[in-house]
Amino acid sequence: MKLIVAFGNPGSEYNFTRHNFGFLALDFYFKVNNLEWEPHEKFNALWKKQGETIFIEPQTFYNDIGTAVRSFADFYKITPDNIFVICDDFNLKFGEIRERLHGSAGGNNGLKSVIQHLDTEDFPRLRLGTGNDELRQKIGDVDFVLSKFNESEKKELPNILSKVAAIIRDRV
Repeated sequence: MKLIVAFGNPGSEYNFTRHNFGFLALDFYFKVNNLEWEPHEKFNALWKKQGETIFIEPQTFYNDIGTAVRSFADFYKITPDNIFVICDDFNLKFGEIRERLHGSAGGNNGLKSVIQHLDTEDFPRLRLGTGNDELRQKIGDVDFVLSKFNESEKKELPNILSKVAAIIRDRV
């Protein structure tokens, strides 16, 4: 069994924010593959089981994503090496995609939560670059991750999301 986890915050006010890049990527994959989310109230997540893969969008807030990840991992007996997380990363240039088999949180509070709840850094992750140093310096990190993509970034999203969908497809 595999678990694919998108990072983001619940609520429409967070749509198209940098912190919800993970949700946006998995939602794009779902749209392309004609999949629909189902609520999983016990584990506080949107989810879909397809074959031997479970997809989730935790409905906790970003900094507590590890709670839902751990609940699904325990219930379905999924080992960390079969948990693939998709998150934003403001340290990567916008549009850059970085896949790693393991590693530190690198300052990402969602990854810190998953690492804490799984008690390991050894799970694969896909980091989606949201970097815009000029804007980040102007408004600060918290406001930056909660800011919406600008118009030029929005124009690039379909191409980026198509690349991410192909990576997800290879993981299923």
